[in-house]
Amino acid sequence: MNEATIPAASAAPHKDKSSSGVAYRVLTAISVSHLLNDMMQSVLIALYPVLKGNFDLTFTQIGFITLAFQFSASLLQPLIGHFTDKRPKPYSLPIGMSFTFFGLILLSQAWNFTSIIIAASLIGMGSSVFHPESSRVARLASAGQHGLAQSIFQVGGNLGSSLGPLLAALIIVPLGQGSVAWFSLGALLAIAILYRVSRWYSYNLTSSRGHATLAKSETGLTRRQTGGALSVLLVLVFSKYFYLASLTSYLTFYLIHRFGTSIQNAQYCLFVFLFAVALGTVVGGPVGDRIGRKRVIWGSILGAAPFALMLPYVNFTWTMVLVFVIGIIIASAFSAILVYAQELVPGRTGTISGLFFGLAFGMAGIGAAALGKLADITSIEFVYHVCAFLPLLGVTAFLLPNEGKRFHS
Repeated sequence: MNEATIPAASAAPHKDKSSSGVAYRVLTAISVSHLLNDMMQSVLIALYPVLKGNFDLTFTQIGFITLAFQFSASLLQPLIGHFTDKRPKPYSLPIGMSFTFFGLILLSQAWNFTSIIIAASLIGMGSSVFHPESSRVARLASAGQHGLAQSIFQVGGNLGSSLGPLLAALIIVPLGQGSVAWFSLGALLAIAILYRVSRWYSYNLTSSRGHATLAKSETGLTRRQTGGALSVLLVLVFSKYFYLASLTSYLTFYLIHRFGTSIQNAQYCLFVFLFAVALGTVVGGPVGDRIGRKRVIWGSILGAAPFALMLPYVNFTWTMVLVFVIGIIIASAFSAILVYAQELVPGRTGTISGLFFGLAFGMAGIGAAALGKLADITSIEFVYHVCAFLPLLGVTAFLLPNEGKRFHS
């Protein structure tokens, strides 16, 4: 499979003179919406220590809250992406964000474990609509610079994820669970932005930009080669997000248990990691456009392995240094993985985006539940010893087909 290539024609930027180039205003709008969407999602994760104290939850129950959120997102995203590839629904973006709005309101007033699960599921449903459709908008606005566009889109989400714990430390920890309701204002702002984006999206679907960017084309790969490459990418997504689940869901507990940090300081540390993830996302897409996405993919996931293996053995200061470095390195992979997969199956942007976003959410959810159970049986420290080996799966990236000539010139 190494000898096969994805032709340069399938990846080269489009030169259509009728196109106005990269639609940066649209990319900025969809990135800001992604920031708001993922900020509201990360509030749920950042709220875990508060919920654990309020409702006397076990680590297993914490894991199932993440599973409910991630499962409602991961189950629906590929189905929505497949449906909208055939029947695009631009105005589904603001409608989907309404689920997040109601989920946050319910979360602020949740009275037992069941109501928390329902709230988490509603927030996940909002993501299930947002990600495949907004990823299609990013590709439509890219004018052929797909890695750049996907990175702009992704960095908003990762910045939002990093802001959640920071805002939780400043607002939710001192004011309590009810203050989550204030974050629903972010959902209302996102609905307003996405309505404007939907109007642009609706118009450009049938324009020359839409035909040039979203049309099907030949890759030169056989069905078996394409299936094999997608399988490798799915293994890499599993490795990346199962490992990230150990950090996003349990880093605060790890720091509290091992180093005796306060809940508030642990939230600040989680912000440091998630901010590093946002920085890494900025790098992956544009670098992939220049040197090839395959190189970015294997370098990102496998490159994080040495630091992950050291993490369980260092003191607090070096723990923060390492999680920052791991966040930057491993985050650069997803934009490259997603665009690489979209180019493997051209014309199926929604399906591929839904599949990979869905798998990312699903792996994070399953990982959180499994690691929570493991932490209850053993210890939170043991979880980090086991997960340290996951980035070594990045070696499978060498099995991916090489890309076209422009990456080797």
